[in-house]
Amino acid sequence: MAALFGSRVRKLRLAAGLTQVELGRMVHVVATRITQIERASGAKPTLELARALDVALVADNLLVDLWPYVYREAFPDWSRKFMEYSEQAVAIREYAAHVVPGLLQTEDYARAVLKVGRTLGSPAQLEERVALRMGRQERLGTPERPELWVVLDEAVLRRLVGGRAVMHEQLARLLATATEPHITVQVLPFDQGEHDVMGGSLTVLTLPDGSENTYTEGAHYGQLVEDPDEVRGFTLAYDRLRAAALPPLMSLDMIRSVMEDNHRGAKVPSRSERRRVAQEQLQQSGGRQLRGGGRRVPGHRPRP
Repeated sequence: MAALFGSRVRKLRLAAGLTQVELGRMVHVVATRITQIERASGAKPTLELARALDVALVADNLLVDLWPYVYREAFPDWSRKFMEYSEQAVAIREYAAHVVPGLLQTEDYARAVLKVGRTLGSPAQLEERVALRMGRQERLGTPERPELWVVLDEAVLRRLVGGRAVMHEQLARLLATATEPHITVQVLPFDQGEHDVMGGSLTVLTLPDGSENTYTEGAHYGQLVEDPDEVRGFTLAYDRLRAAALPPLMSLDMIRSVMEDNHRGAKVPSRSERRRVAQEQLQQSGGRQLRGGGRRVPGHRPRP
C-alpha cells in the first residue's frame, strides 16, 4: 500500500508538472521526503502530510482515502486482519481488563491511553492515532452499526487514566450508553474472584456470514484466533464472564457511584441481591427470558 500511495503521488506530481522540490515546498517538507514517499522508503507519511499532498495535487481525497491502508502496514498481519474483521462485524463482544475499549473511549481518554507505552515520533503521530480511533467510533452511529456488548473489569472504572477530569468525562460517556439500544455495558466486580480471562482482554467478533473469531490482548502482545474449536472455547469463557457480571442496571449504578468519586463507598451488591434484582426484572418483563446478566430478550431494556 505504501508503494501504491507513492506511485499515485508521483503520477499526480508529474501530471501537474511539478518537481519534487516544488511539491516539497508546497507541503512544507524537504524534497528528499517526497522522494522517500514516492519510493515507499523511509518513514510512512503522516495523515497531515497525506492531506497536504492531496490538496496540493488536487487528488480529490484519493491520497487521504489510501492513507489508512498505508498506516495499517505498520501493524503485524494478524493485527491488520483483526481491524478488517472489526469493520465488518455485525456483533462485537468485549471483555476489558484494564482500560475502556476504544469504541467507547472519549477523545481525551484515548489520548492518555495511546501516549503510554508506545514509541511516538512526534505529537502529530499521537493525534493521528487518536483521530483514527475516534473515526472508528463513527460506525456505531450508522445504520450498519454492530451490536456492542462490553464487560468491564472493576479495575477499568477505578484506574485514574488522564486525571480526574478526563476520567469523569469517560465514566459519563459510559453512562450515556444506557440510551443506546445497540450497546450494553456490564461491570465484573472484584468479588467475583478469578476467571478464565484473567491477565488480558478478549474480543469476540461475529461476521455477516455468522462465523466468529476472537482476539486476545495483553500489555505487549495480541493474538487473532480463527480456529473454530478455539473460538468456541473463548466464546464460552466470555459467556461465563457476562453471566458473572452485574446486570446492566446495577452496572450503571456502580459506574455512577465511582464517577461521583465515592471510590470507597461504591456498593457492590451481594450475589443474593443480584439474584433478587434479576428476578424482579424478569417479573416486570412479563416472564420473558433474561440473558447475559439482566438484559431482556426480545425488546428494549429498561432505563434507569
